[in-house]
Amino acid sequence: MFLIEHSTFSETKMLLIPEKITLPAQPRRIHRPRLLAILQSSVETCASTVVSGRAGTGKTALAISFARNCGRQVAWYKVDASDLELHVFLRYLVSSIAQQLPGFGERTLAALAHPGSDQPTAPADSFIYELLEYEARPLLIVLEDLHLICEGEWLVPFLCRLLPLLPRKVHILITSRTMPPAPLWRMRSKQTLVVVDEALLAFTLPEAVELFEAHGLSSELARAAYERSRGRAGSLAAYATALSNKGLVETPYAESPIGPGF
Repeated sequence: MFLIEHSTFSETKMLLIPEKITLPAQPRRIHRPRLLAILQSSVETCASTVVSGRAGTGKTALAISFARNCGRQVAWYKVDASDLELHVFLRYLVSSIAQQLPGFGERTLAALAHPGSDQPTAPADSFIYELLEYEARPLLIVLEDLHLICEGEWLVPFLCRLLPLLPRKVHILITSRTMPPAPLWRMRSKQTLVVVDEALLAFTLPEAVELFEAHGLSSELARAAYERSRGRAGSLAAYATALSNKGLVETPYAESPIGPGF
């Protein structure tokens, strides 16, 4: 793990972990055209998308696949519980965007040193104004595992200020194990927010068959694994991987560990 030093206009300096703001590799043999079409429609018509589900439902794999095929510049930020403070969150967020839009975030971070900067609406406004300067360049911002900082009192005011005012060519994709905070539901009712929940994330039987065939496995094995997993993405992928490695597993009814990224 390497650390990079991020300096701001204040006296504070902070070490950033580059892996947290690096787009992960494309998941192997995982292609979800049905869900990718939903995300593409959301990007074209809404300001933001929330992909919500428990561990193993395929949130991260879907977000990575979409980000790598959406045709936009992508700013990826994997949120950790240690990012609970607004100033830490913003430094990672603007750093991820600055990798795609050089120079972005300087004024937003400078504003953190001003009186009242602990109020989330002020940095949200600065963030929006800077995004407007790059409006001609389509951008996808991915916030992975946002549930880890939902306890932050600043989060809902920040998002409620930010999301409705995003520039037309900027879209925020959030993955979370919990549904978005209640105030954000107003955006859904106004059709500016799309939610992809566990019911949508679950594999259909034809999708399970396609996944197993990509591993060189039969539709009969796919059906058995589908019934066992109830379409849960992580379990299906683990079964398919184990079964494709000869001698590791004889039947999809055996327990298999869920792989990373699901």
